[in-house]
Amino acid sequence: MDTRFQKSKNTTDEWYTPREIIDTLGPFDLDPCAPMARLWDTAAKHFNKQENGLLQEWFGRVWLNPPYSHPLVFQFVKRLAEHGNGIALLFDRCDTKMFHEVIFPSADGVYFLRERVRFYRPDGTRGGSPGCGSVLVAFGENNTEKILNSGLKGTLLRVQR
Repeated sequence: MDTRFQKSKNTTDEWYTPREIIDTLGPFDLDPCAPMARLWDTAAKHFNKQENGLLQEWFGRVWLNPPYSHPLVFQFVKRLAEHGNGIALLFDRCDTKMFHEVIFPSADGVYFLRERVRFYRPDGTRGGSPGCGSVLVAFGENNTEKILNSGLKGTLLRVQR
């Protein structure tokens, strides 16, 4: 049986967070991974790929829906962990190096969303159901509480260190 994840030739890092998630978890001060042409604001300040959010100074409460390609996803999540104040929206792949080396040692909570997130395409149309579920990773206890009080359906795993 072939168990490899297959990538489509149309694979892109341009998938946008549904506005209702941003509205319920925000406001955010910074989005270091904003799309080139945003459908809506995700934070007060945005860096897109031309500005390379990895090279910029991070401040305040950060929203992170990183590019899911490697090594970018690992680099952005590591940077958020070092920053210590924000929420990341990631695929639920808890067996990965990123979870074991970055998230579990430094996050305050991992919220397993009950339903799969249907992201938006750059043209504003909504995509179908992705191949796996998503999690919200909270860095900072205030962000864990914000997720818990958001009304989003799911289950919280508090990370113990």
